[in-house]
Amino acid sequence: MPSPSAPPPPAAARFRRFAWALVAYNLGVILWGAFVRATGSGAGCGNHWPLCNGEVLPRPEAMATAIELTHRLTSGLDGLLVLVLALWAWRLFPRRHGARTAAALALLFLVVEALVGAGLVRFDLVADDASTARAVVMAVHLLNTFLLLASLALTAAWAGPGGERGRFPLRLEARDPAAWLLAGALAGMALLGVSGAIAALGDTLFPASSFREGLAADLDPTAHLLLRLRLFHPAIALALGVYLSAAALSVSRMRDRPVVRRWSLAVAWLFVAQLGLGFLNLALAAPVWMQLVHLLAADLVWLALVLLTAAAAHPDALAPSPAAAPAPLPSRA
Repeated sequence: MPSPSAPPPPAAARFRRFAWALVAYNLGVILWGAFVRATGSGAGCGNHWPLCNGEVLPRPEAMATAIELTHRLTSGLDGLLVLVLALWAWRLFPRRHGARTAAALALLFLVVEALVGAGLVRFDLVADDASTARAVVMAVHLLNTFLLLASLALTAAWAGPGGERGRFPLRLEARDPAAWLLAGALAGMALLGVSGAIAALGDTLFPASSFREGLAADLDPTAHLLLRLRLFHPAIALALGVYLSAAALSVSRMRDRPVVRRWSLAVAWLFVAQLGLGFLNLALAAPVWMQLVHLLAADLVWLALVLLTAAAAHPDALAPSPAAAPAPLPSRA
């Protein structure tokens, strides 16, 4: 039976559907932002922010302006939608409820996301800029995007039955091997994401016409730092793939619950697919469409890993229903 402070099931179900839809919408916004970077359209509105070329709604006379303006409009709508989510969670759920906390964090990370994007534009860290500062800001941008996606996904997951058990931070027992395995997996995915952001920036600024040409540029000791760093991304991906698959399956055995097994398998299979897409991206010399597919797969792996961590820490919070526990076997007496 739900607790007296729990929201009515129909209201919670509507909230949950909205939250999952917002996760999908944010994936679209992220991919469009990557399209802005990959096409060199980041300077389409000049160094003006939040205005575009000094106007609220300019008439785009160049494709780069249209691409960048579209990204700003979809990002602005995203801000309004996440604000609605946070306010809705505040009214619907009691204090310290997992969904309420996660929604508040999502709003915080979205504000940071907007500030980082504004900094890229205002300091001209866009288009053909190949500075170290741009690489650092892109890495920060990627990490904050991961945190935003994690908060949105946990908002949706914890809006279901048992969500009041969800807590931030996602704590497991310090002496629990599953905690260390998952902490390593999350840190590894963050490192892989950062190296991927740097590699993608190198692909944009120094495009190659073939895999052989790109590899030669990576191995050239006189090449730009972004090119020499690009070589580390596939190496990190291979090492993390072995670790992540082993960690996910180990956690599945340590936490023998259906919800944990589902997310463990999702992490393992999604990363295998992501690894294949990564090497296909290399073989094709990183065309824009392949970069977007590769990024989408990386985001899905991250989401699955976050939900696996949440399931391992609080399995009841992500269970389909309070009655998810198996019934006792009948006595033979």
